[in-house]
Amino acid sequence: MNSTPRTVVVGAGVGGLVSAALLAAAGHEVWVLERAARPGGKLREVSVDGHAMDAGPTVFTMRWVFEELFAELGERLEDRLPMRRAEVLARHAWDAGARLDLPADRAAAADAIGRFAGAAEAARYLAFCDRAQAVYDALERPFLRAPRPSLPALLWRSGWRGLPALARISPFTTLWSALGTWFHDPRLRQLFARYATYCGSSPFRCPATLMLVAHVEREGVWFVEGGLQRLAEALAGLAERQGARLRCGVHVERVLMRDGRVSGVLLQGGEVLAADQVVHAGDAAALPAGLLGPDAARAEPPPPRSLSALTWHLHDTPRGFPLHHHSVFFGPRYRDEFEALDDGRLPADPTVYVCAQDRVDGARRDAAGHDAAPERLMLLVNAPARALAPAEIESCRHATWDRLRRCGLLLPTDTPAVTTTPSDFARRFPGSQGAIYGAPSHGWRASFTRPGSTGPLPGLVLAGGTVHPGPGVPMAALSGRLAAAHCLSQARRVSTTGWRPTPMPGGTSTR
Repeated sequence: MNSTPRTVVVGAGVGGLVSAALLAAAGHEVWVLERAARPGGKLREVSVDGHAMDAGPTVFTMRWVFEELFAELGERLEDRLPMRRAEVLARHAWDAGARLDLPADRAAAADAIGRFAGAAEAARYLAFCDRAQAVYDALERPFLRAPRPSLPALLWRSGWRGLPALARISPFTTLWSALGTWFHDPRLRQLFARYATYCGSSPFRCPATLMLVAHVEREGVWFVEGGLQRLAEALAGLAERQGARLRCGVHVERVLMRDGRVSGVLLQGGEVLAADQVVHAGDAAALPAGLLGPDAARAEPPPPRSLSALTWHLHDTPRGFPLHHHSVFFGPRYRDEFEALDDGRLPADPTVYVCAQDRVDGARRDAAGHDAAPERLMLLVNAPARALAPAEIESCRHATWDRLRRCGLLLPTDTPAVTTTPSDFARRFPGSQGAIYGAPSHGWRASFTRPGSTGPLPGLVLAGGTVHPGPGVPMAALSGRLAAAHCLSQARRVSTTGWRPTPMPGGTSTR
């Protein structure tokens, strides 16, 4: 009898690929099944006039998560993924020509803020940096690296010496309210409140704990050579070199059961793939929606959904504003934007994020490039997670271009663009209903109600950005680590029972 544990990973996003690499390295026979044509999940690309562009995450932080992974498996991240550290995190713009570049270096950022808003704001910024780092330090090991936590477990893991630090994470204060303490200039309050949208949430409803994102970015934002799709390719290659087998263009119809636990998956077309365990690395909401079959469906109400996005990818020549790789354009009425989103409406005057993918900091990647040459641009605004009517999309496009114009950036209004809507996200990521980040981080309980690695069935394990520790590329990677650890623990337990999956009628078992 074959004693090698067999694991099927459903979804080749970051979480699925990390879990596959670790499980294969530990001796599991691992199959990774991806319905798309290539691995990456939300790390994906679109093509505009033959120019490939990142169409998912564009910010790469917490590099150490991936350095640890590659080192653990006998490789070096820098050998597989060339990258360069950003000197400027982002360029920020408001009406009347107000601009602020926020350097990664703390002292340089304080100087920039001092010139922008005065010495008192610079001093408050330094105090804010101390607090953001304290929040991150308090949560990194007892929360980010831990299995699905509860508040008592978090307190226990922190120990009595960690209680003062935990008291400073501000879970009961909203991010917007806390930022009013640190910053008196409303523009700086806006700038740092935007970090709430990194997890699809409103700064007026999420806990001040999310100020830790400011520390994460200050510790390092990286430009990946060739775009973040290269990270997906590097992770897929890592998993395959450990022995995992990747199949793309494969649709999993349901999880199969035998003797009260998971025994494999049924693929579209009737093929059965037997397994001791199944890692579901797609949207966790696909399970209660019944998208992996009735056995995996849970009798629970669907979770609340985070924000979605409306994006435009275009290849054109920007004028009037010197873009950085990351640029953010703010309007004067920030609260109005999130009140509209809470009501399920597109904002009338949205904050616009522009990723100029041919620029490293403020310079063109191509040394021969000129500012008057066309560039690869992604424009993004926050959107509710619902289907949008064509008239709504067109109105938001006009509002977006107008917001850019008010801040000094001019783009032709008739440029052909690849538009991605919440409905497109819903089709690409089953169960998401268009939400990009799973459940929003609204209220102090949100972090403790996000699903953990343990699925609703024995042998079903969860990974990805919609489960603990949360959304974002490095968080999804940490979820893959947690999923692999859970699988290894369960495999040791199952091996003592002598149970093994066997082929089932209705298809072929691939081993």
